[in-house]
Amino acid sequence: MASAQAPMRSLATAAIGVLAAIGTVAIIGVPTDVMPNPLFGRQTPVHPYDVALLIALGILTCALVATYAITRDTAAATNRAGIGSGVLGWFAISCPACNKVVVALLGASGATSTFAPLQPTLGGLAVALAAGALAVRIRALRRSACPVPKDRAAGPALRAD
Repeated sequence: MASAQAPMRSLATAAIGVLAAIGTVAIIGVPTDVMPNPLFGRQTPVHPYDVALLIALGILTCALVATYAITRDTAAATNRAGIGSGVLGWFAISCPACNKVVVALLGASGATSTFAPLQPTLGGLAVALAAGALAVRIRALRRSACPVPKDRAAGPALRAD
């Protein structure tokens, strides 16, 4: 019976990851108008790296969320890294002239002349942060998959016969 449950658990884990990827792409892509929609618009054109970044973040989010679905645990550090990569990704692909936060901080001309050239770098940082969080999660999963018994952790025992 246990062997029949393993494929179902794998399928459920994959489905959770895919749903997280779709959610990430929609949450970032729709308001930034990288995914064309009637609700939002942008004053600057969508660049190819915007689409590539959105796809990369979706794939990394899929894998990262799937690692949480495998173990059903929550690790605060990788949660924050995953959320941080999403926020950085949103800033990286958003329209600099439409982004109220950037315009409030830098002004309209600063948003297009100073912030816009930094967006690809922010995108790279977002992908690096998500990939780092995924690497940490995978390392943690590998460690817990084959735990060292506590009586062996101190080294081989000496027998006094």
